[in-house]
Amino acid sequence: MKKRTILSPVLWSSLAFITGAAIASYVASREIAFLKANPQIVVPEVSPQFPLIYFFSSVAVIGVVLFLIPVSKLKWVFRILFVLLYAWGIFVVLALFLPSLILVAILAAAGGLVWFFAPRVWLHNLLMLVALAGVASVFGILVTPWPMMGLLSVVSIYDFLAVRFGYMMWMAKRLSQSDSLPAFVIPKTQSNWNQNLRARGFQNLMGGEAAEREYSILGGGDIGFPLMLMVSVLAVYGFASSMIVAAFSLVGLIGAYVIQWLFLKGKPMPALPPIALMSLIGLLIVHFILK
Repeated sequence: MKKRTILSPVLWSSLAFITGAAIASYVASREIAFLKANPQIVVPEVSPQFPLIYFFSSVAVIGVVLFLIPVSKLKWVFRILFVLLYAWGIFVVLALFLPSLILVAILAAAGGLVWFFAPRVWLHNLLMLVALAGVASVFGILVTPWPMMGLLSVVSIYDFLAVRFGYMMWMAKRLSQSDSLPAFVIPKTQSNWNQNLRARGFQNLMGGEAAEREYSILGGGDIGFPLMLMVSVLAVYGFASSMIVAAFSLVGLIGAYVIQWLFLKGKPMPALPPIALMSLIGLLIVHFILK
């Protein structure tokens, strides 16, 4: 019998969020300090419509592609895209730690290639977290907090509707047939942390009853979007305020698991709605009470 992990999916998800928040905060703080030291560099303020258009366009394109083309014929495309995403995330984070950009580029490429040839569950989750933290640290400072909150709210509505009408599960099942799932894969047993994503049986990741599945899935957006809001708050209100918003976002993430356990009995639960609600409460406190 496989040994159960001590930490449940909610604790692993919380750990992922906390770690991502720490990485994104540090990287964004260095970026903000650099921009303040170089006032001649003007950072463009991006309208939230552009991220929304990009997000929904990507969702639509991926849906059409998955519907028309068998996943078996798309595996190489997905693998290359994930290698690029992971390498970019590593580059963004390490560029602020190491003095040589050449060394950073080598390490970034190596990280992406290691995943390409040996996509272990733990490595997939680690690189996904680094990539999301990199995305948040870069794009979070381009959108001010309230527009970013609006972006998070709109995406949370999509998340609810996509789960409610089965689109999210259909897409997840299709993508789980490849080894390039844009989500955190949380094993229920210790031995599965070192499982290869291309191993037999992983393609049926979303199959069967929830209680019988070997893995729990947390969408990358459930971590990425609140991290972007946190960085946005960091850039405008400061570190302490960003930590308050991040703490409320974390409560929302935990609340999603509580709702799933108590009311949905393991059925799919859209995590972004409670995350967005709690993030909004945190942002209101920061803006009207602590400002």
